Amino acid sequence: MADKDVKMNGPSVNVYSLKGEKTKSIHLPDVFGVPLRHDLIRKDVEIIRSTRRQAYGPAARSGMRHSVSWWGKGRGASRVTRLMGSSRGAQSPCTVGGRPCHPPRPERIWDRKMNHKERLKARASALGAVGDKGSVIGRGHRFKEGLTMPVVLEDEFEKVDATRDVIEVLTKVGVYDDVQRAWNGKHVRAGMGKLRGRRFRTPKSLLIVVSRKDGIEKGARNLTGVDIVTPRQLNTELLAPGGDPGRLSVFTESAIEELRRWKNE
Repeated sequence: MADKDVKMNGPSVNVYSLKGEKTKSIHLPDVFGVPLRHDLIRKDVEIIRSTRRQAYGPAARSGMRHSVSWWGKGRGASRVTRLMGSSRGAQSPCTVGGRPCHPPRPERIWDRKMNHKERLKARASALGAVGDKGSVIGRGHRFKEGLTMPVVLEDEFEKVDATRDVIEVLTKVGVYDDVQRAWNGKHVRAGMGKLRGRRFRTPKSLLIVVSRKDGIEKGARNLTGVDIVTPRQLNTELLAPGGDPGRLSVFTESAIEELRRWKNE
């Protein structure tokens, strides 16, 4: 199928200038019309996360570094090993401070596999949900009324390299309120994780997809919850964080054109 035919099949969206004004309309690639599959999206996200999981386990002699003895039978006490010169149990799995019985093994392989076609379909399904306004609202994103999903900007947006200019563009387009939502939602994590290098939890905000990271990566990398990627870097987790489809996304026109080749992948 020729590119001209593809452009006439997909849904129509507006292209906005850096001033937030509608300049023209284009038709989205066919990949945006893939039916929504919550099961595949959730499965793919869980598998992507599993590949980053670090193996862990106890030390080789954990709970065994004691001088112990056994009292023997006939003393009216349980037959556990006890510290030398004391009646306190040690080393046995059933005692306080004893060795673990069935500990996690460092050699365990945590990452899981997924069929290639399944993964492509999950990614395409998550991309299609980006264009569904109901899914975007369902995730809690905030944007100006009347915007077409996904938000498509002219290619000049890729060259904006100052954070204040990026904020100005996003404000005029009507999506900066979502960055503010992510900033206000940043909070200290509950539990021991805050002592292990992951003190804060930050909501996900905009996904910015560009054909080239000319200057926009420098200009938008400090915005809370914002990710900047190229079409080749897209995966299901970026499009549907946590397995929930419908992330508010901003594409440049060149990035949309690059996605038209996904029908052959």
